[in-house]
Order: sequence, then structure tokens, then C-alpha cells
Amino acid sequence: MTPFVYTAQPARVVFGAGSLSQLAQEIDALGCKRALVLSTPEQRASAEMVAGLLGGRAAGVFDRAVMHVPIETAREAREVAKQLGADCAVAIGGGSTTGLGKAIALDSGLPILAIPTTYAGSEMTPIYGITETGLKKTGRDLRVLPRTVLYDPELTLSLPVALSVTSGINAIAHAAEGLYSVDSNPIMDLMAEEGITALGRALPAIVKNARDMDARADALYGAWLCGTVLGHVGMALHHKLCHTLGGSFNLSHAETHTIVLPHALAYNSQHAPQAMARIRRALGGNSAAQAVFDLAKNNGAPVALKDIGMKATDLDRACDIALQNQYPNPRPLERKALRQLFQDAFDGVRPAA
Repeated sequence: MTPFVYTAQPARVVFGAGSLSQLAQEIDALGCKRALVLSTPEQRASAEMVAGLLGGRAAGVFDRAVMHVPIETAREAREVAKQLGADCAVAIGGGSTTGLGKAIALDSGLPILAIPTTYAGSEMTPIYGITETGLKKTGRDLRVLPRTVLYDPELTLSLPVALSVTSGINAIAHAAEGLYSVDSNPIMDLMAEEGITALGRALPAIVKNARDMDARADALYGAWLCGTVLGHVGMALHHKLCHTLGGSFNLSHAETHTIVLPHALAYNSQHAPQAMARIRRALGGNSAAQAVFDLAKNNGAPVALKDIGMKATDLDRACDIALQNQYPNPRPLERKALRQLFQDAFDGVRPAA
């Protein structure tokens, strides 16, 4: 066995239908008294519901979370938290809201309690991302890791089917890259394969019946495992490409991950055979790349960047940005092959292998 280092991240997980009812006591367990509730504008009603559950423990609601955490929004939220005397934040929603909570925690150290309503997985990571002047910068800091995560499948029942699929494949991306990470380890490999398997099983069931509670719980379980992988080991080509596309071209986070993942796996396939075998075993199919592509296409997800707002004239620039900083990846970054990857993702071509 290859030598490895494994460090567990400290986080409390409360999982199960109806677990939202335990929110107030979880705030108490953190030793906190005034929580700022965070959400996107679209999830204001959910934030108000959470504030109602908290009663006097709610300091207020900040509902301006958006994709990729613009630094201006992060600064505004930090100031609101300070003005209201909040000693913690509750983030209800997906990766955008959790990301805003992390941006607050990064400077203030306020503990975060996350209530995921999508399968983004960022609630299980010490990774943060902030976009400034058109570039998304990421980093790792244990201060931003949510102290407690409430996973309540009932809260995902209203997640639209289309978003459920792209959010789930976004989660699969975390586990897939974790399998060929430069600092992978056997524990994360187990979690990664199990997480991919759970999501590969759950997403078609959700497409068939959006209110299938077992499928919703399965998907949330898979997202938790995949997010845990993301939080423990480094990512590679796929995530770097998606950060480039999201931060510089303002493309939808989950859809971008869904579209790019098969092509990133195809790019790395010959250089990470064991990882590809695990992904193929988890999803079935002839290859890892094709299995992910088919999971997306067969369940109605977009498979082409041109269909989510990317312009053909921006592909060269995207490739240039992606090549600016070298990072660990099973296969070296090669301009010609990487430019072809962007083209295939733009056109929605099914990987050849």
C-alpha cells in the first residue's frame, strides 16, 4: 500500500428527515445566542422560516448570497453581522449561501451552521472561494469549515429536478477527482466510491419521482460523502477548469461542473486507471467519462457549454487562464489537448472513451 497521511476534519453532522427541528438546540450547543441567517434572494422564505424556528436566537436575515461570492457581497454581509451583533451564522441553501457564510467566517471567525438544500457538498470543506475583478480565488482555512451541518432530506423535496441532477453530478465531481488526487488515501477512496454509487442510484430515481424520500436521502448521503472527500484531499484539472469558467465567465456552477466532468475524466483517463475503474464500477458503463456523460444526458442535464451561455470566442481565453497556474494533475497540462477539451465541452461531444 502506498504511504499516506489522513487528517480528519472536525465537523458535527446531524442527518435525517426532520432534523431541522433540532436547529435551536444545535445553536445552543455551539455556545451561541444570536444567529444571522443567510440565503439567496430566491430562498428568502426558507431563511425567514429558519429565523422563525430560532425565535429570539435570530439576529436577522441577509438574503443576498449569489454565485461565486463577489467580494463586495462578502464585505456587506460581514458588516451586517457586526452591526446586528451576531455571534454565528446559519446558512440555508446551496453552495452560494454556504460560500457566503465561509467568507464571513474567514475574517470574523464566526462559527457557521450549514443547512444544505442542494448536493453541493461545500458545507463539509474548509475551502472558500471569493471572486474579485473577474477572477475567482480559492483557499483553505479551518476557520471557514461549518461547525455543524444539518442534513434534512425533507428540505430537498422542493429542489427542482433539473437542479437536483446538476447539483448531484457536481458532487460526483468532488469524489471523482478525489480518487486521483495527489494526496488521496484509502479512507477517502472508500467514501468517494460510495458517494458516487449513492448519487448514481439516486438521481435517476429523483427524475422519475421528485418526491421519493428514499432517493432524496440517498442523494444527500452521497453528497455528504463526496463533500467530505472534497474537504480532505486536493482537487485537480476538473475543478480548476470550472473555477476558470465560473469566475471569469459567470457560468452556472453546478451546470458547468456537470458539463466539464466527463471531458476532464477523459483527459486524465490513461493516467489514473485505478480511479477510473472505481468510477466505472460505481456508475456502470464502458468508461468513467462516458458513464458520467450518460448520467447527465439521460437525466436531462445540459452537456454543452454553448447551451449555458459560453461563447465560442471565449474558449481561447479560457484555455489561457487555465494554463496560467500549474497544479497537481495525473496528466500534465498540454495546451493542444486542453483546448480540445474546452471545444468538446462547448460542443457537448460524448467522450470517445
